[in-house]
Amino acid sequence: MKPLLLHPTDVLFFRDGRPMSGSLSGHGAAWPLPHVISHAFHAALHRADVENVHTHRVGRSGKYGDVRERKFGSLTTAGPFPVCTHGRAHTWFFPRPLDAIDRDGAPCIVSQPLMRSPGTSSLPSPLQYPVAATVPPDKSEPCRWWSEGAWNACLGSPQRDDAAARPLFKKDTDFAATEHNCGIALDAATGSVIDGMFYSASYLRLKNGWRLGITANAPDKTFRNADGSDDLITTLLDPGSGSILVGGQQRICSVTMDDSITDRLPLPLGRSAGFEVCEGRHLVKWVLLTPALFPRIGAHPGGWLPSWIDGETGAVQLLDGPGKNAARRHKVAEGKPIDARLVAALTGKSIPVTGWALPNGSDRPEGGAKSTHLAVPAGSVYYFECADESAAIKLATALNWHGSPVISNFESQISNRRSTLMGEKGFGLGVCGTWSSHPTS
Repeated sequence: MKPLLLHPTDVLFFRDGRPMSGSLSGHGAAWPLPHVISHAFHAALHRADVENVHTHRVGRSGKYGDVRERKFGSLTTAGPFPVCTHGRAHTWFFPRPLDAIDRDGAPCIVSQPLMRSPGTSSLPSPLQYPVAATVPPDKSEPCRWWSEGAWNACLGSPQRDDAAARPLFKKDTDFAATEHNCGIALDAATGSVIDGMFYSASYLRLKNGWRLGITANAPDKTFRNADGSDDLITTLLDPGSGSILVGGQQRICSVTMDDSITDRLPLPLGRSAGFEVCEGRHLVKWVLLTPALFPRIGAHPGGWLPSWIDGETGAVQLLDGPGKNAARRHKVAEGKPIDARLVAALTGKSIPVTGWALPNGSDRPEGGAKSTHLAVPAGSVYYFECADESAAIKLATALNWHGSPVISNFESQISNRRSTLMGEKGFGLGVCGTWSSHPTS
């Protein structure tokens, strides 16, 4: 995958599903969700009219037709994240872990599971321990964005270089400002003004020296450019830069490669070994770098609870290798269950994820509003107990975005996207660390 920098030429507009009438501004200055950027690149590839690409059949849920007209199904993205471009080395920032704050220029863990039976409690199944604060509450507001170095220091992960090791902390106002404007509603059919219909909107303006950072990849089975490459992203940005339309009101962003990072992705590394041990159980925590979507499936409630966690026992239902069908295709051994269970969680307020579909004459001929989902926000923390060291290492390999550090190029490819929906659009990226019990346990 390639690190890319998006530089908006004007203000940006990213609204949610809330109304924009009267005194409401539609929250259009919110930081964009991952699927917004993915859709922007997908639309840009269509507008580029790239020929000789692989096409997919139309359909969903295993009910596919014979018509192949879907393109660019190999597109995968992650981000966006705020990027400071001051200086030669660019610094990427990520949402703060909810169990930590910045204090005296360093990360500080302030929430830990209370490892004792809560008795009668309101904890939802399958949680066993509440997460309690270790410091008295105060009114100070922690910085929302942490640099890669701050994340690695908090997780105890190896630092990769001096520039990335700097623990830096930023607030929204450090790199973006909100602007408000009023407008008049237009009739979509005629383009004329609708009498008496006004709206107010908020817009996001990035400050000088800041960019939207993403990673993107789109290898195609049949496409080859003049250099023999199958990468559609390189072709889209040829000869090294380009522009795309991002968000509402079709705002333009120029796109360039982040040349300050060449051999890896600028994402924090998760811990892969060396986890804390308590009464023979190895303690692993998983922290989300991006939001995740876990819909309700049958009796599984979804929502804050990952779909790959048993809703009653908390057992992890991931495997330490490929599933049955994948193992058959690749002629390798089938993966085995990982002996681990979820025991505690610290999640933030859910984020509504929705959108609007244009009529396409196939599986959604009428167009209209898409289904609304509630996403677990970035920074949420999930705490696991593993039966032994081997299970802990396997769990970390299955949850870290980079997978196993044994693979030579593990820092340059995203191996795991643990969101049930929209993983290819950048949802469900996370990193692992370890945890210890609350001092009063």
